[in-house]
Amino acid sequence: MKRGLQPFHLAVLALGFGFLYVPIALLVLYSFNASRLVTVWGGFSTHWYEALLGNEALLASAFVSLRVALVSSVLATILGTMAAFALVRFGRFSGRTLFAGALYAPLVMPEVIIGLSLLLLFVGLGIDRGFWTIVAGHTTLGLCFVTVVVQARLATFDRSLEEAAMDLGATPLATFRAVTLPLIAPAMLAGCLLAFTLSLDDFVIASFTSGPGSTTLPMRIYAQVRLGVTPEVNAISTLLIGFVGFILLGAAAINRLRKPQGSG
Repeated sequence: MKRGLQPFHLAVLALGFGFLYVPIALLVLYSFNASRLVTVWGGFSTHWYEALLGNEALLASAFVSLRVALVSSVLATILGTMAAFALVRFGRFSGRTLFAGALYAPLVMPEVIIGLSLLLLFVGLGIDRGFWTIVAGHTTLGLCFVTVVVQARLATFDRSLEEAAMDLGATPLATFRAVTLPLIAPAMLAGCLLAFTLSLDDFVIASFTSGPGSTTLPMRIYAQVRLGVTPEVNAISTLLIGFVGFILLGAAAINRLRKPQGSG
């Protein structure tokens, strides 16, 4: 017989969710604040959303962040999936330990070290920092997360499905496209969304790899904090929260539609 949650468990759960989501709810609420002070409620107003439309610097930074996140997450998904296949399907090849260690290093390495290393690399190669250097940095960070997610899916993959397809005359490419890819697609999508979110959130690596005209939104917000934050920051943060939430809901809906009928 199942027992319901005890009051203590409910209280701990409520405190945990409150700690995570109450600050986000307050940010959304104060984006509709009529007062110029972000901590003083002055009544409901959409003034700061209207002011945001005229803040070209903030909008440009948000657009840079979205472009960087989109490009880097796609690249990280492709490279991370290839790396996961190499680790799972290629057996004990020479240099596997070094390869795996290089992939997993960003998971435990401080971002400041990654950013500084990339800065030294770009300076040493004479590469001008800008949009593509930020993309390179975020791809480096994101592909290790994609690799972990896709590798976990491949480790439990039923290889007999691929063997059956090839026994029926399918080429390796056709087997991958018709059998393997649809089955690992949810893991790839999860890794892509994770890389996208990490890129949007990143400040440290972007601050080392950015150049003139490639300021991301976290960098812009940090610069404005020292001069005084206006509710415009709350407004654009609310729009980004809505955008990311819409993507996550869309991904959940796609996975639900892909789920076989009658499955648990």
